[in-house]
Amino acid sequence: MTPALWAIFVALGAYVGFLAGLLGIGGGFTIVPVLAEVFAYQGLDHAHLLPLAIGTSAASIVFTAFASARAHHKRGAVAWPIVQAMAPGLVIGSLVGPQIASALPMRVMAAIFGSFTWVAALRMLGTRAPRATHPLPGKPAMFGVGAVIGIVAGMVGTGGAFLAVPFMTRSDIKMHTAVATSAAIGWPVALASAIGFVFAGWRVDGLPAGSVGYVYLPALAGIVVMSMLLAPLGARVAHAMPVARLRAAFALLLFVLGAWMWWKAMRP
Repeated sequence: MTPALWAIFVALGAYVGFLAGLLGIGGGFTIVPVLAEVFAYQGLDHAHLLPLAIGTSAASIVFTAFASARAHHKRGAVAWPIVQAMAPGLVIGSLVGPQIASALPMRVMAAIFGSFTWVAALRMLGTRAPRATHPLPGKPAMFGVGAVIGIVAGMVGTGGAFLAVPFMTRSDIKMHTAVATSAAIGWPVALASAIGFVFAGWRVDGLPAGSVGYVYLPALAGIVVMSMLLAPLGARVAHAMPVARLRAAFALLLFVLGAWMWWKAMRP
């Protein structure tokens, strides 16, 4: 791996960690498009670009989600009964999602990723929590909801917060608790998703040296180390800057990245 590529991975990790501390979000929707372009620059097989980028993103979120969940747990903000009710479905869905993603054509996955990136951007622009419309459902329904969140998050390499938070707030869970619980949910989602991508790419030819299935370890190392170092700085800056404007700026970035992925899906 060249010094230039390592510098890209380190810079991406710093950016993602800063965003996580600043806005309390994961970086999956940012990591994947950048990694896909880096892997294309390396000359990898076109069919492997998105699975490798998404798998590496999911593996990086294992570390950031664990740190976030631990911090929320120390504050007593996580509703662990919700996590326990959803966890079986989340894990199963997160194992299935990577198998679907790795089997779909590159253009289809690019369109799916672009669409969910736009959904996340719209959520970022929202200033009000969704209105509660019903209580939390029973365990079978919680299993089903967890499975759906796991499949989608597993396919796009995120922790699933952009789906879990609105579900919980519509189920009469306070926003603070929903965000904290979503952070705890993100860890098993990311872990199962990463394992799923390792399994999906285990015997695939044409992956770069340093890959374990569809997880590229050099990129993972750069992203994880720098994201952990920069997250505290982002948290400090968050107290000194207008976060609403920063959220709007990040939403604009997500719209651009979503459009970029749609362009990749539409071009011949």
